[in-house]
Amino acid sequence: MRRIFAIMGMYPVSYYDLSQAGVPVHSTAFRPIDEASLSRNPFRMFTSLLRLELIENAALRQRAAEILSQRDIFTSRCRQLLDEYDEQGGFSAAQAEEFVRETLETFRWHRQATVDEETYRSLHREHRLIADVVCFPGCHINHLTPRTLDIDRVQAMMPECGITPKILIEGPPRREVPILLRQTSFKALEEQVLFVDEKQGTHTARFGEIEQRGVALTPKGRRLYDELLHKAGTGKDNFTHQLHLREVFNAFPDSEFLLRLQGLAWFRYRLTPSGEAHRQAIHPGDDPQPLIERGWVIAQPITYEDFLPVSAAGIFQSNLGNETLARSYGNASRDAFEQALGCAVRDEFSLYQEAEERSKRRCGLL
Repeated sequence: MRRIFAIMGMYPVSYYDLSQAGVPVHSTAFRPIDEASLSRNPFRMFTSLLRLELIENAALRQRAAEILSQRDIFTSRCRQLLDEYDEQGGFSAAQAEEFVRETLETFRWHRQATVDEETYRSLHREHRLIADVVCFPGCHINHLTPRTLDIDRVQAMMPECGITPKILIEGPPRREVPILLRQTSFKALEEQVLFVDEKQGTHTARFGEIEQRGVALTPKGRRLYDELLHKAGTGKDNFTHQLHLREVFNAFPDSEFLLRLQGLAWFRYRLTPSGEAHRQAIHPGDDPQPLIERGWVIAQPITYEDFLPVSAAGIFQSNLGNETLARSYGNASRDAFEQALGCAVRDEFSLYQEAEERSKRRCGLL
């Protein structure tokens, strides 16, 4: 999977332990990491690996391992094309088209299960997501996430369109300066499936998600965010939850000036035409704020391109119907994940810091 995404210019960023919220997987986000690619197509794929060791029933854990060992989610031609890409250092146009066709087979939804109904039910009772991962031929895409500029309006409009939304919007509250990521979603469809014993059933896997993205936070900002989110807790309905969240988050500065001044968020700096005309008066180490006030420099918030692990787990739980079954496994295994991945995941904070520093160097501030 890592090799496939690398061909598409997408690389693993951050490690997410969803077991802390009762989902037995750990994950990374494959995404572009350079500014040109992000400005052209900021597409990201949140990709999870099942943690078999978190299946409590030993016999069921062994059965799941056996089932997974007997399948290959990639076509033989896809594997050949990956080797050809490595040997050639790229693809011809014809190879690229074939690569897309073959890769689509990995992500395609499959109605035909690879197990009998009883095995499916056993895994489903352990956790719906375990059944979803183990019982089908491929690792289908379970949701797409369109982006909105006003997620509160989307949440309010979904019932008007006959769509049942998730009870709570995940993430921070509505703000003048949006931070990180806010997410909502709607329930997964019940879809007809066929088991190997020719019995018919239904499976719930594919759902819809919607997001609103804000500015990326520094480690200091993220610590404050986590502290306030923990303090706020979770409400029973979205109205009271958001109201309480906004009260608690009054402690989080809500202007670009204060976010910069207190080092809570990342910004990208650029010179205005007036700044270019006075470039010789700008020196490494200068405070950007007087230059911003003078009209020589503009500071733009850097968009958060990653995910929030607790929010991601909450989306999975609510849309697959497991809210009441959430268990806190709470034992991250980053080393095992990176071993399976074949490389270390990149650190999101380093990527944002590098982007800010590059922009400062272009302005002569570093």
